[in-house]
Amino acid sequence: MSMLDAREAADLLRLHVKRVQRLAHSGVLPGVRIGRKWLFRREDLAALLSPKPEGKAPALGGVSARNHLAGTVVGLAMDGLMAEVRLKIGDQELVAVITRSSAERLGLAIGHRAFALVKSTDVLIGTEAP
Repeated sequence: MSMLDAREAADLLRLHVKRVQRLAHSGVLPGVRIGRKWLFRREDLAALLSPKPEGKAPALGGVSARNHLAGTVVGLAMDGLMAEVRLKIGDQELVAVITRSSAERLGLAIGHRAFALVKSTDVLIGTEAP
């Protein structure tokens, strides 16, 4: 069993070390705190990076966002020019507001697989190519 400190985990996950520490503290990342130091099992982090059996991660060539969150559409409310999209990602829900035309162009519907791209304060919604 290989253990990583927060800096090594951050390098593996391609995140800032402070972000890794916050995610571990909130329970999102599996880790253990010993004194002031966070430790992570390499196998646990590698499992988070590997594609899940229920659906492979989409190929997203040319997108600069590193945080790709695959999920299932569990809510879709369209009103006027805007659409509210709720994605179930693990045991969490993510809500994004996008244009109605984008939701229609993507063919979003409850039960369909989709993914969110998180970049700074923006959340983008996308689907895999047919």
